[in-house]
Amino acid sequence: MPVVDPIADMLTRIRNAQNASHKEVRIPGSKIKMAIAGILKEDGFITDIAEDNGEILCTLKYADGKPLINGMKKISTPGRRKFVGVDEIPSVLNGLGICILSTSKGVLDGIKAKAENVGGELLCEIW
Repeated sequence: MPVVDPIADMLTRIRNAQNASHKEVRIPGSKIKMAIAGILKEDGFITDIAEDNGEILCTLKYADGKPLINGMKKISTPGRRKFVGVDEIPSVLNGLGICILSTSKGVLDGIKAKAENVGGELLCEIW
């Protein structure tokens, strides 16, 4: 069955795996999902990522038995794209979370997008 929104599917797989206290989650691979997983690893939301036969294997991170990711929200959907300028990039929970954007310089989190002075499509928020 084809997936209409692959990024929302990725976020849902991570959310479901954490709710079930799984150590790892397998996600069908693509370049944009690998970039998002790289940002999650870089910002400390997941422990490790690896590619395995066209799939992304994410090792989830827990603190005292609770997942580090408290919430995820898909902002831009296939039916309603959300574009923001550099001045409109949101601060998620006063800096405790991150927003991920697809920009002309690649997939970046909100802080790096502001530093690079680029806006783009607001993909999701993670806190």
